[in-house]
Amino acid sequence: MSVVFTRADERLGEFALRTLDPDADAALLHTWVTHPKAAFWLMQDADLAQVTEEYQRIADHPHHDAYLGLWRGSPAFLAERYDPAHVELVGLYDHQPGDVGMHFLCAPVGTPVHGFTRAVLGTVMAWLFDDPTTRRVVVEPDVRNTAVHALNAAVGFEVVGPIAKPEKDALLSVCTRAQFQAAADGAAATRTEGAPA
Repeated sequence: MSVVFTRADERLGEFALRTLDPDADAALLHTWVTHPKAAFWLMQDADLAQVTEEYQRIADHPHHDAYLGLWRGSPAFLAERYDPAHVELVGLYDHQPGDVGMHFLCAPVGTPVHGFTRAVLGTVMAWLFDDPTTRRVVVEPDVRNTAVHALNAAVGFEVVGPIAKPEKDALLSVCTRAQFQAAADGAAATRTEGAPA
């Protein structure tokens, strides 16, 4: 499977995204999506066949894609990109041209790496905005997922409000290219100011 995007994080090294292979990657994904830390992914009870089937469905879908994220060359996260005019948010929000929907999931680990999830989200956002036709990224995490709400705010997302989806109550948030860039510039400035003299 080919790498579609790479990004060097100044502290954590290289991140990359490659096209997901539903058959070859399903066993790994199964361990991730059924882990207790992935409760908001809504696949806790899925067996291997169901995970394979779900990611084959995404691979075959004209408006939904899945990618395996690599950190320093090893699988470390999952990213999905979708067109919210056709998937997930149809009729649930004020769709605008250039909107792209996104989901991401970090692999469960025994020892968390400080700043890792933020670096993953930054990578996924940079990848989505690498496409010049992307004007806004749209997300709809569970309203109870306060950790991801804080992460989203840190990279520039602005809350639109709660929406009712069939599988969950979600918090719709959007991030423009300018908002993402401003958040990235602010984070870089903070790191520079905090650096030892």
